[in-house]
Amino acid sequence: MFGLFNINKPVGLTSHDVVFRVRKQLPKGVKVGHAGTLDPFASGVLVLFAGSATRLASYVQQKPKRYTAGITLGAFTESDDTETAPTAVIRAKAPDQAEVLAVLKGFIGEIMQRPPAHSAISIGGQRAYKLARQGKTVELAQRPVQIYNIDMLQYDYPLLKVEVSCGSGAYLRSLARDIGSVLKVGGYCSSLVRTAVGGFAIEDAVDIQAFQPDKHLIDALRAVEDLPVVQLDDEQVGNIILGRRVHHPAAPCAKESALVDAAGKLVAIASISDDAVVQPTIVLRK
Repeated sequence: MFGLFNINKPVGLTSHDVVFRVRKQLPKGVKVGHAGTLDPFASGVLVLFAGSATRLASYVQQKPKRYTAGITLGAFTESDDTETAPTAVIRAKAPDQAEVLAVLKGFIGEIMQRPPAHSAISIGGQRAYKLARQGKTVELAQRPVQIYNIDMLQYDYPLLKVEVSCGSGAYLRSLARDIGSVLKVGGYCSSLVRTAVGGFAIEDAVDIQAFQPDKHLIDALRAVEDLPVVQLDDEQVGNIILGRRVHHPAAPCAKESALVDAAGKLVAIASISDDAVVQPTIVLRK
């Protein structure tokens, strides 16, 4: 088993729960991983990898993502979502639509964002959310994230619904919290659907109840579809699988390329020098 699955994760399951259910349907010993955790209260696109394709997870994880988020204004929570109880902001005045649109516009671009205390970020070898649940103070440093676009889909105070396109590492819970803070009414993420990860869209995702490995396996080449593709002959494939360099006069110089066999199936990721020497960096088939 070698490839990807585009799963529509339901609300209530952790990403690990989905990995476990998929693994149970694959041959014994096949590794399964995912690209980008979705919290239990969130649903939507969760890209899974099977077999040695798990080594490609970072390529998908770094792709732009799109979300539909529900933000409840007028209150805040310790977790910045529905995991913890909301605390109302006393005498919060409902901002009008023009105010909200102006604030949303201010979050587009590269911004500094503090991850939620209830996140999987490691602090001294422990997950931040575990420390937060123990009542310990969790202070996470701000970091730059990219927000490509925010569109208001619906606004009826206290509920705000937005579509957000962002880069890897952005937390929609933090965005909801910070939007509420700038509006001076508080806010938290009350619903979240990931509608796309790169070219993997929710319209093509399969519900976990309907999942069938053979039917829903996606070619591993989709994970690195942005890389130049270099086709090898059988002898070259044999050498690459053994980790050897090969000379390929027609190969363009590139920091990273996807190597495929005569059938167009992904074999490895490689760097290609100016003198057409192909050096495998990730061998995916043995």
